[in-house]
Amino acid sequence: MKQQISKWLSILLPILLGVFLTWYTYNKFTADEIEIIKSKFKNANYYYVVLAVFVGFLGNALRAYRWKYMLDHLGYHSTFKNNFMAVNIGYLLNLTVPKSGEISRALIVKKYNDIPFDKGFGTIVAERIIDMFFLLFFMLLAVVLQFKIVKQFILDKIPLHLLMVIMVIGIVSFVAFILVYNYSKLKIVLAFKQKIEGLKEGLMSIFHMKEKWTYLFQTVVIWVSYLITYYVATKVIPETSVLSIGAIITSFVVGSIAIAFTNSGFGSYPFLTSKVLLFYAIAETAGNAFGWIIWTSQMLLVVILGLLSFLLLPILNRK
Repeated sequence: MKQQISKWLSILLPILLGVFLTWYTYNKFTADEIEIIKSKFKNANYYYVVLAVFVGFLGNALRAYRWKYMLDHLGYHSTFKNNFMAVNIGYLLNLTVPKSGEISRALIVKKYNDIPFDKGFGTIVAERIIDMFFLLFFMLLAVVLQFKIVKQFILDKIPLHLLMVIMVIGIVSFVAFILVYNYSKLKIVLAFKQKIEGLKEGLMSIFHMKEKWTYLFQTVVIWVSYLITYYVATKVIPETSVLSIGAIITSFVVGSIAIAFTNSGFGSYPFLTSKVLLFYAIAETAGNAFGWIIWTSQMLLVVILGLLSFLLLPILNRK
């Protein structure tokens, strides 16, 4: 019963958050501002939307191709077509239950390539850890390039005294966590430590691969493709087409965080994108339209590729 409740909450809460943010945003706009947003959609340069979607498609293909290096290292082989379709289906399922796509990827290669679930899932966990480090790198890069803007954005949303309280709580919590992690004998802590060791093993396996430099290079290329996708998308409307590289990286990071921690950014992506673009003198109407155009086009790609993969996967694997 508890598992069922937890499952439904993991589905419904991000969706409800997205619905609330969408309602909250558009409830603030006047009728004239709504018309401005509509005009942004109508007059957007959809050539750049298509180009951004194409670069996003290449990013998916690169992610599927990179996966083979981890599997080969473990002594298993999966075809590119199965990897690609598994990635597409994974992204599609992540629109429903958060992180369910990772499980589905491992299940697909188990079914069609006879790769043990735990091995396949371990490679995906290691992949996600590497991706997390790259996201952290871009976050630090945004802070370095746009320190004043980032500082202003944080202080605008969180008062300084509250920020100090959060920092103190964070430090105390971190110290308490380290002490409990190192010295506690509770079963739940020991089970958690075992999982952490498994993650560490998965991460370190990347550096023991024969093709580790190729794997890391392709990871760089994947993240550069994501950034290029966003850069191309900024050309969709005039207001965002003049953003500096620092502004592009900062708004790219904010959007990536929205996608990573919700149901692929539904509601939160355009909301946060429009808020950060305010600091670059871009009206909230333009920023909101821009966020929805990017998010919708990329999600259409996810849905189309995911559904096609669902359809073609059993057909292309007939024996």
